[in-house]
Amino acid sequence: CSGGTSAAPEHPAPLSLQVGTNGVISTQDFPRETQYVDDDFPTDFPAIAPFLADLDTSGDRGNIYYRQDDSRDVLDQAVGYIQAGFPRSAGTFVPTNAFIATWEAVGAYQELSQDPQPKLNTFQAVIAYNDEDTYTIFLYPNGGLQFLGTRPKESYNVQLELPARVGFSWGDSDDPKRDGLFFHSLASSEQALRNLERESNTGIPGVWVFHVGSSEHVEPGHGEGTTPAVPQSPPEHLKSGTAGYTHPLSSHTSMAQRPSHGSRTPVLLGFVPGRRDTQEQGHWLRGDGDTRQSHSANPSSYSSGHHGVGVEEDVHFNPDVFTYSAASKETCAQHHGRCSPHAFCTDYASGFCCHCRATFYGNGRQCLPEGAVHRLNGKVSGSLRVGRASVRFQDVDLHAYIVGSDGRAYTAISGVPQPAARALLPLLPVGGLFAWLFALEEPGSENGFSITGAEFTQSLEVTFYPGGETVQVTQTAEGLGPDNYLSLRTHIQGEVPFLPENVTIHITPYKELYSYSSSAVTSSGQREYMVAAGTANQTLSYRLRQNITFSGCPHARLPARQRLSVVRAFALFDGHEHVLRYALAARIGLAQDDAENPRVSPCHDGTHMCQAPARCQPGTGTEYTCECTAGYRGDGRGCRDVDECAEGLSQCGPFSVCLNAPGSYRCECRGGYRPAGDGQACVPLAPPSDPCEDGRHPCAPGDRARCLSRGDGRATCECLPGYTGDGIRCSDVDECAESPCHPAAICYNTPGSFSCRCRPGYAGDGFQCTYGWGHLPPAESIQQLTPCEHARMYPREVPPGPSPVGDGHVPQCDEQGRYRPLQCHSSSGHCWCVDTAGQEIAGTRTAPGTTPPRCGSPEPTERPPSMCERWRQSLLEHYGGSPRGDQYVPQCDSSGDFTPLQCHGDSGYCWCVEQSGREIPGTRSEPGTTPPCLPSVAPPSVRPQPRPDVSPPAAGTFLLYAQGQQIGYLPLNGTRLQKEAAKTLLSLHGSIVVGIDYDCRERMIYWTDVAGRTISRAGLEPGSEPETIISSAGLMSPEGLAVDHLRRAVFWTDSGLDRIERARLDGSERRVLFDTDLVNPRAIAVDPVRGNLYWTDWNREAPKIETSTVNGANRRVLVHTDIGLPNGLTFDPFSKLLCWADAGTKHLECTFPDGTGRRVIQSNLNYPFSIISYANHFYHTDWRRDGVIAVNKETGAFTDEYLPEQRSHLYGITAVYPYCPGGKT
Repeated sequence: CSGGTSAAPEHPAPLSLQVGTNGVISTQDFPRETQYVDDDFPTDFPAIAPFLADLDTSGDRGNIYYRQDDSRDVLDQAVGYIQAGFPRSAGTFVPTNAFIATWEAVGAYQELSQDPQPKLNTFQAVIAYNDEDTYTIFLYPNGGLQFLGTRPKESYNVQLELPARVGFSWGDSDDPKRDGLFFHSLASSEQALRNLERESNTGIPGVWVFHVGSSEHVEPGHGEGTTPAVPQSPPEHLKSGTAGYTHPLSSHTSMAQRPSHGSRTPVLLGFVPGRRDTQEQGHWLRGDGDTRQSHSANPSSYSSGHHGVGVEEDVHFNPDVFTYSAASKETCAQHHGRCSPHAFCTDYASGFCCHCRATFYGNGRQCLPEGAVHRLNGKVSGSLRVGRASVRFQDVDLHAYIVGSDGRAYTAISGVPQPAARALLPLLPVGGLFAWLFALEEPGSENGFSITGAEFTQSLEVTFYPGGETVQVTQTAEGLGPDNYLSLRTHIQGEVPFLPENVTIHITPYKELYSYSSSAVTSSGQREYMVAAGTANQTLSYRLRQNITFSGCPHARLPARQRLSVVRAFALFDGHEHVLRYALAARIGLAQDDAENPRVSPCHDGTHMCQAPARCQPGTGTEYTCECTAGYRGDGRGCRDVDECAEGLSQCGPFSVCLNAPGSYRCECRGGYRPAGDGQACVPLAPPSDPCEDGRHPCAPGDRARCLSRGDGRATCECLPGYTGDGIRCSDVDECAESPCHPAAICYNTPGSFSCRCRPGYAGDGFQCTYGWGHLPPAESIQQLTPCEHARMYPREVPPGPSPVGDGHVPQCDEQGRYRPLQCHSSSGHCWCVDTAGQEIAGTRTAPGTTPPRCGSPEPTERPPSMCERWRQSLLEHYGGSPRGDQYVPQCDSSGDFTPLQCHGDSGYCWCVEQSGREIPGTRSEPGTTPPCLPSVAPPSVRPQPRPDVSPPAAGTFLLYAQGQQIGYLPLNGTRLQKEAAKTLLSLHGSIVVGIDYDCRERMIYWTDVAGRTISRAGLEPGSEPETIISSAGLMSPEGLAVDHLRRAVFWTDSGLDRIERARLDGSERRVLFDTDLVNPRAIAVDPVRGNLYWTDWNREAPKIETSTVNGANRRVLVHTDIGLPNGLTFDPFSKLLCWADAGTKHLECTFPDGTGRRVIQSNLNYPFSIISYANHFYHTDWRRDGVIAVNKETGAFTDEYLPEQRSHLYGITAVYPYCPGGKT
């Protein structure tokens, strides 16, 4: 029914469930679809989700059925599935009831303007329970999942799909200790969803079982292939011809019952299961949750025969999982093309199978010649903890060589870094898979390839003793190539024991028992190996469990058990070639009868009942005991982790933090400390030595340069005044070449300086020379000078005694030798105006300390040549006035500063420089690409200067952009730019604003200033003034900035210090997240809801986009291929996409946060700098156009642009919403 519940008679146990159109069951009312349908696990409400996505049943596209059933047929079948998934723990479980929900042929929600999609999904969820325990079953028929995801609900027609989510969630909890515990995700990626109907945790493809009762955790099934009896036709009670009640549900269909007294309540997602036998009424609603039209249904009530839809649905499921009807039988005539060219097809009563011809072997779909040599190629990736070290490797090469005639398999893995390569030596099962695949077959037996062919997945778990380290290995075979080469992908993850150098591993021959079902092969066992180091030997062991799933022929008979005998085993790591090698020789035969061959210890053949993490200890004969491994406590049948930290059992020393881990613990040093030699104590970090003090710096001698310590063990060099160079090489500047002395003086250049001396007959300091009192200058010199120059060069020396105010004045002349309109006395401070003859204009004299008079036309302020201009002039003279195309000449701006971008002639090579002209490492670009250099000196202020306070914006959504000394305001009308209403929001003279972001909770903007080396903020209220929250101390070049409005934190990049940092929004609790492996970090973005951080590094040698948690954990490279200058970065909280603008490739691209689904939105950008996502558009600043450009997300088309009146580069851009995006920490 729509939004309500229906009453039912009282029953022994109460029940209240909500069945949703969107593939989810809950015990609470669902929130609005936009609040959960696109979000990842965990959800905010209790959820059992067999396929959570934006589904739709409108337009006669599918139905949703549900009912409660206690019939014996249904309960027996449910028990069969449950015991297949839990063969040991569920042996005594007898359910009393089952709740069944079925989604039949439902489609993905689409907007009305789009053509209907033909793809439809069918799946089912079953909750089986009694008064003590509960299990859940998810069923996916073969071919039932035709689509794997749906489009985001609020992304304005963006052409992307979010994968469905499958799993369980507890939802919100008031108990902080319980929060997040009840959360299990079975599938949330495209590949995992595709495997739902092909794989299983019960041995039956498409059937997944979970234990959800009497525990705070979801326990997935771990069956070993025991297949329950599945009827070949519907049960009799479904053949009676009476149609069951079918109910097309709304997005919020509920089912409720009244509670009764005295019943025991099992644990299942916070509700108490019970029975339901009454009818329900419902409405037909559209999938988006809004009622468009409704009518009452008049269903027939449930009869005593329990008509309805159950575990065996009255629909035509694919016979690969639900074989109910002989009409669906497949034959060789229909599907002979599925067989290998070297195979023949055979029809059986229930279907067909492919069989390899004589002299070939395989599963019929893939066949290989007998006795031939075979090769395998693959890639290996891993994330391992080896002792205290973490090691990662990606797509290293694996090659295997198989000699089929005698069952030998040689495996080589190259490129695994140490110490992981040595630690993997005992992990023989990595190469042991090939020994089983291509073992020499004894009569009546079949090796692995004869059963699985070239398409299967092996899941392997190995637990090492005595340390209890556990590692998981997944190997996926992807078929045969053109040359019959088998392709394989391997992933290794977990923890392995550390092995020192120069050890050898000895592995004795062993036997392994394999159990077979129609789609799975399982084995387990205990193996010993010996580690030899010189004369010292140590015997260790590990326990393994492996499960191999495949799509086999369900109609042919397989051996129940076979025994693999490995007669030779060898493992070696070649340190010179960095190759890990395994070699095995094996044969496979039928498992002998126990009466003829006495059983070996269950510890050795894997038939013991010890549960991880217990260790099986052999006893007399077939007796054994279970002992919990170190770090666990219990009776061996059940072991729980010992919290060494809480119980005071750790050996962590002072200044360290104890962190508990399953079966162990680790000690981490506090900030400012490092691990000592024993791996447990922590000692203070030695302060970095100062290269300026110990003489390790490369600077020029102290009389030419000075060393400047950076405080981190590094130093920079700077030439002293009077010298020029990079600080390492400094050459003297010839100041005399610039004629700094008085015309009547002689200039003498000296190292690092110069001096001026008046000529004979003159008196003064060389900068001012006067002719002696009572003497006249030579007549020939007087005739060559203008009156002003004569008065300046030969001023009369003032005689001793009192003198008028104007006496002793040396006039100022312009470049043509004329009197400057404004004259000021150098000693008295008086100023006045003069006419062209140099005579004072009456009434213009001003007193010392007051504003000088305004005389004539204003004149430009004179300044001495800058370092850039002197260097440029020196090189031009060196090149003879016209440099060649391959010669470098520095570029200076109108203020004499180095332009941030410098290029080498016409070679095309360009780089960024600091204020001193020194090249910034990692910025040099190849021809055809210009690096995005930022200025470090603010441009001259324009007068009159407006007040530095906020001009309040209007209501609604708008953009804010940084443009040098101001922050601009650009409102939006929907997604269109309201260019006529654009204005300056905030003027910040003397600044260069680069990064900018917005705190939606307190309505404040935050920005970085690379000129002032600060981070500041201001409110959007009228008259709000800027407040500096991070001062210049510890900042060098702060660029990108991101605000986390949920955690009240700000993050920024510093390309000068090569750091990623964070602080509270008031500037407190500042700390460095990363300061290694960074060259030019620039843009940064945060996903507050999921707690992830993303940033770009446009290092010209290796550009990349990285991610971590907001606390600095789990750092990893997300994108490193096909990028050039990733300037802009944005995270869209609605589509969950991470997008970036690249000034090198000219691309605007997006990817999911895990790096999958990468695609190009626009491939013809100009020169983007910063980018923000809003609604169905991107907005980015562009350095070619010096404006804001709008790009449509779906089509990639340029839709609008705004070019401010002040034409200069725009930097950061952000969007200001009238509300905060949803989410919580």
